[in-house]
Amino acid sequence: MDPIAFRVFGIEVAWYGILISIGIFLGIFIAIIRAKRENLYEDVILDMALIAIPLAVIGARLYYVIFKWDYYGQNLRDIIKIREGGLAIHGAIIAGVLAGYVFCRYKNIGFWKLADICAPSIILGQAIGRWGNYFNQEAYGRPTDLPWAIEVDGVMVHPTFLYESVWNFCVFAFLLIYTKKKKYEGQIFLYYLVLYSIGRFFIEGLRTDSLMIGPLRTAQVISIITIVGAIALMKILNKKRYFTSR
Repeated sequence: MDPIAFRVFGIEVAWYGILISIGIFLGIFIAIIRAKRENLYEDVILDMALIAIPLAVIGARLYYVIFKWDYYGQNLRDIIKIREGGLAIHGAIIAGVLAGYVFCRYKNIGFWKLADICAPSIILGQAIGRWGNYFNQEAYGRPTDLPWAIEVDGVMVHPTFLYESVWNFCVFAFLLIYTKKKKYEGQIFLYYLVLYSIGRFFIEGLRTDSLMIGPLRTAQVISIITIVGAIALMKILNKKRYFTSR
């Protein structure tokens, strides 16, 4: 599969970039609709996206570089060559959330409220973006003889990008449905963190190209930390709601 969709004036446009862009635009569109339902001003999502998206890309790159420092420490010029690959979604999430928090403080908007609005859009973007891995022939798993295996370099392997995409679409649907049942601000976003991390933990165990912390897979370590942290925050926010309502 050719990773390049087309060329414009000699500049290659990759399928990966196209799919990421589609995910971003659809996510923004859905978030705008959800923001209006929450009576937030119309441009709040666009204003935040202009800040959060560029910082998320930078965060995704820095995260990858940090865990590949053995290489980049000796090749500093390659750090800025993001067109050659090397972005990590956990870095994007961390940077995007921090940017969103600062934005909310500056605009005097409830962070948890806006996080709930954006959570389905984030996981939708991840679900669509994973298909860029298919075109790049990356983010696949160990050899397998399962009927849905894909061929990479003559070997049949687990399509782990597909597993994660399907899981993320399911999480997206769940978050939209559960929104009407949420009990406190922040619940939808924290459910997103927990559910995404559960899926990522198990799927990461099948991959062959994981970033590592010593003998441990970085994504699995981050997933466990995220699950524990999100559950703790759920209990805190739920207790706060309980005492506030009394």
